[in-house]
Amino acid sequence: MNVLIIEDDARIADFLQRGLRAEGFRVQVARNGRDGLELAREAWKTHGDQGTTTVVILDLMLPDISGQDVCHTLRAAQVQLPVLMLTALSTVEDRVAGLRLGADDYLCKPFDFEELLARIEALGRRGRELRSAPPTVLKVDDLELDRTTMKVSRSGRALALTARELALLELLMSAPGRLFSRERILANVWGVNEDPLTNVVDVYIGRLRSKIDDGQARPLIHTQRGLGYRLEADPTGNRGR
Repeated sequence: MNVLIIEDDARIADFLQRGLRAEGFRVQVARNGRDGLELAREAWKTHGDQGTTTVVILDLMLPDISGQDVCHTLRAAQVQLPVLMLTALSTVEDRVAGLRLGADDYLCKPFDFEELLARIEALGRRGRELRSAPPTVLKVDDLELDRTTMKVSRSGRALALTARELALLELLMSAPGRLFSRERILANVWGVNEDPLTNVVDVYIGRLRSKIDDGQARPLIHTQRGLGYRLEADPTGNRGR
């Protein structure tokens, strides 16, 4: 796990760096808010690559940009690295303000190093869960499905789908290019008790095609005869219908 320390107090920063490295963490240190913002943005770009997770330890009393502003800027830029605020400000109001700005945890100085380790490990687990969470919006070519609102659009035009059509589309879009057999589609969308000889999958695929592909230059739903269906952008048009 990586730890990014944004702390201007050299004594505290050096203590944290030595202690965390001794515990096996990879540590970076920024002595001001601007450098911390840059390192955090770079860490977010690689968050999840090869299983890496970065936890940010953020001091609030920084010389150029306050820790509150650093946290607010990161969240506004959709940088969702776990943030542990570290500060001498210990009132309830201070803690609430930090958490409302997007911090994940709050630890007051002076602190116990073992408690700090426990909090970092807990935030690291949250970061791994965040990394593995499914995306909110699925996109294939110019087709979009918002999993939060269950709204679908293609080329910016809203499409009206039934609940079953949405479930089928979400399954296909969850793995673009993957071939889904009729049996797998039945199990995921209709439940395992459906008659495997039913043509309901073919009927609903036809309905989706009429709403998603008709009138479009590039069809997205493709048939592999005798095997199943896939959804992907196919500029060659060789998948068939």
